[in-house]
Amino acid sequence: MCAAGLSSEDIAYGTASYMTYEVELKFALDDRATVESSLRELGAQQQGVEIQRDHYFNHPDRDFALTNEAFRVRNIDQENRITYKGPIVDTETKTRKEIEIPFAPGARTSAQLEELLKELGFRPVHTVTKKRTIFALDWENRHLEITLDEVDEVGNYLEIETLAGEDDRESARDVILKLARHLGFHHAERRSYLRLLLEKLDADGQLGE
Repeated sequence: MCAAGLSSEDIAYGTASYMTYEVELKFALDDRATVESSLRELGAQQQGVEIQRDHYFNHPDRDFALTNEAFRVRNIDQENRITYKGPIVDTETKTRKEIEIPFAPGARTSAQLEELLKELGFRPVHTVTKKRTIFALDWENRHLEITLDEVDEVGNYLEIETLAGEDDRESARDVILKLARHLGFHHAERRSYLRLLLEKLDADGQLGE
């Protein structure tokens, strides 16, 4: 995914010259077929389907659950990425600073990095697994990524997101809010997939003390 005029490669490899923010909305999804049809009518193009496994870690000296930060290692088949997301800075959307860095492919490399993080004091929290269907849409002069997610033990969700700089965060927010309303969605889910999963496991008595 990329913001207007900025490629995902620029962002991933640090060549972008300004602060990058992820601007996102998430909604519980009941009628997937209708949403897919609406997206295609708008000109959205399906980009692929991925199985994503996100391994979340907590900081040794502060609780990311309290600071609204996130730190994860993501595996997509043999592809690996490490991602930090800063605190949410908007009351309507999940707008936050995002730094994502790809690293060497393969399960062994990912396991080594996770072991390194543990040695440095980072604490594993949980793994979120989902099947993600990805659509790309150029709309209202912005490049948007729309995903239909089937999240293990959590349910089905729609995400609308784009990337923005410090100077166009508000316009990015307005565009994704407008698209959400166009698709018939009004009540966004502010909790992360990790939070939703942990709450479900806790309610089911599956979390340890």
